[in-house]
Amino acid sequence: MSSTEPPSVPPANVLPRVAAVKVVEGERLRSVRLSGITLAVRSRQPAREGLPPALYVHGLGGSSQNWSALMPLLDDVVDSEAVDLPGFGDSPPPDDGDYSVSGHARAVIRHLDAAGRGPVHLFGNSLGGAVATRVAAVRPDLVRTLTLVSPALPEIRVQRSAVPTGLLALPGVVSLFTRLTREWTAEQRVRGVTALCYGDPGKVSPEGFRNAVQEMERRLQLPYFWDAMARSARGIVNAYTVGGQHGLWRQAERVLAPTLLVYGGRDQLVGYRMAQRAARAFRDSRLLTLPDAGHVAMMEYPETVATAFRELLADAGESAVARSTAGPVDDEPANQTTGG
Repeated sequence: MSSTEPPSVPPANVLPRVAAVKVVEGERLRSVRLSGITLAVRSRQPAREGLPPALYVHGLGGSSQNWSALMPLLDDVVDSEAVDLPGFGDSPPPDDGDYSVSGHARAVIRHLDAAGRGPVHLFGNSLGGAVATRVAAVRPDLVRTLTLVSPALPEIRVQRSAVPTGLLALPGVVSLFTRLTREWTAEQRVRGVTALCYGDPGKVSPEGFRNAVQEMERRLQLPYFWDAMARSARGIVNAYTVGGQHGLWRQAERVLAPTLLVYGGRDQLVGYRMAQRAARAFRDSRLLTLPDAGHVAMMEYPETVATAFRELLADAGESAVARSTAGPVDDEPANQTTGG
């Protein structure tokens, strides 16, 4: 089943009402209507006017809340926004049911074009890292710097612990999984997620755990939750199989923006061994390896990631400004010049 098949859930205007998404002190959540999509955007008031904009893109199964620990640490250097990708967080499914990496990238591009905020300091984690890489490659005019935390870039030998997540892409697996886990509580599900994503699940505070359980309970009420998960997982798998100029590694080579790469030594989803390959692929890269971190270093070690980003800004200097566009809004133009 293709990720571009018509959506199998009701349109956004007839979806059931569920509990409100949590917004911590200092944050604002608003809804942005664009062509074919509606995006929830989380933002913070910057320390002062005129700071350069930043946009944060979460990973598979995540939301803009995944950046709530990092954003306040950068209030004095960037004007932060974090987006809920279509079908995640508080964003309804896309009208066309396209959950591919390209589809998510188009959503990010549409938001940036409509808001006129580019070029931004673009952040991405996991799936969001693949999306951010594609955005930076096809629309360099929109990206000032690129920060990737455990980006989901193709691996030949996928870690065994990542296989169950990849299996969500197979037809029928989600239905089987939901039947097998029907009796699982939200608390059990959150413990499983934190064990998979954190290098040390003990770093999750009691309040953070309660908030995650509350969010899991909310998500499980959404009729499109598992559909968005399965189709987005399928989108990652499909992106891994694409070669040539549209392949993610080839697009990484085309990125012009100064790039910070963050990899965790205890990451069970993205191989730590991929750090050096990524550092070679991105032409202007800096590598931060955190041996004790898992898949979400910006949540486990936000201060360390914030410090590394400040160093990226210092390295890039005031010259990190807009680049000339490499193509139209739609990604992967046929006449795109490739790196290599």
